[in-house]
Amino acid sequence: MLLRLFWCFFKIGLFGFGGGMGVVALIQHDVVEKNGWITDTQFTDIVAISQMTPGPVGINAATYVGYSAMIDNGYSRSQAIAGSLVTSAALILPSFILMILISVFFLRYKDNARIKQALGIVRMVIAGLFIATVIMLCNSNSMGTFKTGSGEFNPQFAISVAIGLTCFYAGYYKKMSPITVVAGAGIIGWVCYGLIGV
Repeated sequence: MLLRLFWCFFKIGLFGFGGGMGVVALIQHDVVEKNGWITDTQFTDIVAISQMTPGPVGINAATYVGYSAMIDNGYSRSQAIAGSLVTSAALILPSFILMILISVFFLRYKDNARIKQALGIVRMVIAGLFIATVIMLCNSNSMGTFKTGSGEFNPQFAISVAIGLTCFYAGYYKKMSPITVVAGAGIIGWVCYGLIGV
């Protein structure tokens, strides 16, 4: 199991361009859809926790997934901790190796036209991964849509969308500090969950 986790997250680390949120869709595909180590609902919760805790969201998600996958497949807590360490290290290792190699050549060839063209393609791939992540988090098996499966209004999704749009407005147009935006969104979400019950 540890070897399977290592290989899975090593591949994700090798092809996961765009930082933490860029690899979330790749993690979801391999961990939930392909291998079935955890459920869609568990993965959505893991992404939410990964965004709330300090550090890169991709590494946080890898750590939680490694632990949850081991526990859900009948392994002990000490083995689950090993799973967390393996997934985190596997996700970091390709970037560590590639950055060392790239740093040797990038300064020498950064003005090359083909290099600039390749970086432009990578930017488009990153945008696609972000869109895939949003779609994945809005599917009917995780957070849902404005209506539940039974056709009723889904207040949790509506409040999440409202908080997201408010954060975008506050950060992009009002130039508020990201720390203030994140803290405010957390407080509003906590109040809605605790007082309104959604």
